[in-house]
Amino acid sequence: MENRTNFFHLHLISDSTGETLISAGRAASAQFQSSQPIEHVYPLVRNRRQLLPVLQAIDEEPGIVLYTIVDRELADLIDERCREMGVPCVNVLEPVMNVFQTHLGARSSRRVGAQHVMNADYFARIEALNFTMDHDDGQMPDDYNDADVVIIGISRTSKTPTSIYLANRGIKTANIPIVSGVPLPEGLFATTKPLIVGLVATTDRISQVRENRILGTVTGFDTGHYTDRAAIAEELKYARSLCARHNWPIIDVTRRSIEETAAAIVALRPKLR
Repeated sequence: MENRTNFFHLHLISDSTGETLISAGRAASAQFQSSQPIEHVYPLVRNRRQLLPVLQAIDEEPGIVLYTIVDRELADLIDERCREMGVPCVNVLEPVMNVFQTHLGARSSRRVGAQHVMNADYFARIEALNFTMDHDDGQMPDDYNDADVVIIGISRTSKTPTSIYLANRGIKTANIPIVSGVPLPEGLFATTKPLIVGLVATTDRISQVRENRILGTVTGFDTGHYTDRAAIAEELKYARSLCARHNWPIIDVTRRSIEETAAAIVALRPKLR
């Protein structure tokens, strides 16, 4: 019997950027493989004038409504109108804030966009991003000791996106490619501060990703060797032996998302949490 995908409308209303809602909505949707959401994202909804057209759009294309609105009057209006339309709606943050209020014995300030305030943590993330971009793919090897994390691995093990994800959490991250016959920068071995971690994957996975990569037109580039499974197996063997020799932990990224790889790295260095 043919498997058919059912589509449904998912309305995400936020008084901030909507990132929290998008993550929550997609995490929940992923548990229902036979149904695919059609996302409608409404960010920066902060007054009644901005909210009314959103409610009209929901009425025209009914579906599940998730929202993160801290203004009580606007939240009540969403609840009331959704009841009238007969559509389910959930205030995603309210149950969490209630737990915080009960445990802390204090009321929420209900400040819009509080998580995006330009404080010291914000500028630390900017600094980490700048550092990470400057130290991508083996660049600027003289100051690796200023990094929190140094990621090493052969081509197509997701070093760069993992580094950027960590940087967005304020973690200064450098990444270095492992190439057989090419020594790693001397500065790496002199470091005392950063966690050095190797990323690997299965031979098949690396070959598949490399084959799907758009390779440009660099003269003399050996595409056959780049995707050859035997050659990749040797690269991985060399990378594993290198990490073993220096007692650097290894993470297999074959079945991991970027987020999961980053979480595994943070778990190896508790003070980065």
